[in-house]
Amino acid sequence: MVKGNSSTAVMQRRSLPARGLDFFPTPPWATRAFLHEVLQAEFAALGLNSVWEPAAGADGTGHAVGSFIGQGPDVIAPIPVEWIITNPPFNLAVDFAERALREAKVGVALLLRTSWMEGGERYERLFRNRPPRLVAQYCERVPMVAGRYDPTASVATSYAWFVWHQAHFRKETRLIWIAPGAKARHLCDADLKRWAS
Repeated sequence: MVKGNSSTAVMQRRSLPARGLDFFPTPPWATRAFLHEVLQAEFAALGLNSVWEPAAGADGTGHAVGSFIGQGPDVIAPIPVEWIITNPPFNLAVDFAERALREAKVGVALLLRTSWMEGGERYERLFRNRPPRLVAQYCERVPMVAGRYDPTASVATSYAWFVWHQAHFRKETRLIWIAPGAKARHLCDADLKRWAS
């Protein structure tokens, strides 16, 4: 298994729950920005009818995906799914990617720290033979904090979506940007009400 980044620059702002869960909920606006500005723009013709979100946690990404395409299939149900879109636990991200690439019929999108593209072991295990079709980098920080969604948080960590398309496995990966102002474009008042403590 590939170990997560434990550098002090990344870890000093993180305090994990006592059980050691790697749970950093995705702000719903960040998922909406990806769905509308990347997935729909780049892959809509390929089908966006069924999506699994296998690491929904408190349902931040799952709620945004559900409102975008409607309710998806139960992850346990043995039916084909077009896309797997998730913010996986960082320490299990390669395992999630490998499993998702076996299950998804059209594509896989994983939201991860930008530094996930680094590392020799990860390269050998995943990127050498199955590089993503594109990496969609947020121009602004996506604040994810351990165990909760905090719309007022700020972080030093950058995030990007790593997107694979099953019919497009080439050796090159395209880098695109999610333009500045994504939060302003995609934040909904309902998010703040839904996640208010």
